Amino acid sequence: MTHWYTADTHFGHENIIKHCARPFKSANHMDAAIIGNLNAKVGPNDALWIVGDFAFGPKAKDAGWLNQIFARLPGGEKHLVIGNHDAEPTLSLPWSSVTHITEVADGSGPSSVLCHYPMITWHRARKGALHLFGHVHEQWMGSRNAVNVGVDVWGYAPVMLRDVQQRAKTLQQNVHWSDVERDVEI
Repeated sequence: MTHWYTADTHFGHENIIKHCARPFKSANHMDAAIIGNLNAKVGPNDALWIVGDFAFGPKAKDAGWLNQIFARLPGGEKHLVIGNHDAEPTLSLPWSSVTHITEVADGSGPSSVLCHYPMITWHRARKGALHLFGHVHEQWMGSRNAVNVGVDVWGYAPVMLRDVQQRAKTLQQNVHWSDVERDVEI
C-alpha cells in the first residue's frame, strides 16, 4: 500500500480560487481538476491522507453533495486529519479515520506526524520524524523537517513521502528550531 498526502483541497469553495490565485474558472473546474489529479496517482489499494480542509462553503453543508465528492476519491483507505474548515458534515463521511493529529508509519525511519497546522515540534522530532501540514496554502512551503503538503504548493496533486523528503532537503531549518529543540541538528 502506498500512502498519498494532500491538504487544503477546499472542494466546492469558490472564493479560494481568488484568495490563493488558483488557476481555475470555477469551483466545479477546480474540484474536477483536483479529483482528476488524485485519481491519476492514488491506486485502489492505496491510502489517501487529507491533512485538513476537505471542503468549504455552502456546498460543504450539503451531505448529498459531500457524499458525491467523497465517492469520487480514489484509494482503499481515506483518512481525514481535521482542519479548521472541516465541519460536521465532512466529519460524518465514511473516512477510514478522523483525527486532529496522527502518526503514519510510511517506510523505514520514524513515523511522520500529520496535523493540519504547522507546529514547532512534535513526537520524535529529535529522531528525524517529519511533520506534514497544510493550512497556510501557498504562503509557506515549510522547513527542513516540517513540510506543507497542500495542493497549492504541489500542483494540485497528492504526494508520496519520498517527494516530501526530497523537498525537505531543499528547505531552510526553521529559525525557531533551536529555541525548542536545543543541540539537535536536522
